[in-house]
Amino acid sequence: MTGERTPRATLTLVVNRRNGERFEVPVTCRLDTAEEVSIYEAGGVLQRFAQDFLESNKVA
Repeated sequence: MTGERTPRATLTLVVNRRNGERFEVPVTCRLDTAEEVSIYEAGGVLQRFAQDFLESNKVA
């Protein structure tokens, strides 16, 4: 995938075939909110929770 992950963005799926053929297909990002994008980029809900937990417990 190429393009910036933002809610409802149009991204580009790049297909590389074994025979060397390459083509690009426009697709719509199914993440509807910035929060969903954040969770996806963190690797899922559990990972996002862990990141938030560790951030909130940092000692200055």
